Amino acid sequence: MPIISGASLRAPESATARFEGRDHGAAVSYFLVTNAPGQGPDLHRHPYAETWHVLEGEATIRIGEETLVAHAGDIATAAPGVWHGFTNTGTGTLRIMCIHASDRIIQENL
Repeated sequence: MPIISGASLRAPESATARFEGRDHGAAVSYFLVTNAPGQGPDLHRHPYAETWHVLEGEATIRIGEETLVAHAGDIATAAPGVWHGFTNTGTGTLRIMCIHASDRIIQENL
């Protein structure tokens, strides 16, 4: 399998990369998100687990009724079917890897 250009995974005018494993022979999918302060996805859920790895900055992550503050190097996971989302609550850029335990991204928004 050839190298995949990171730029080819970004939608026009977006800093977020979207990788769907089924398109590349992989069993996982991910978003590599770059958000400014105050940005982040609204509550949503998936029929599989999602794991976040904070690469830079601070994220406030909501998983069900729990709210967690995560910093660079921290990891959190939401179980299948649990409503979740995150917001950049830091003062700088948030870079976070959102790993989907599926070869395609399936999402239901609240």
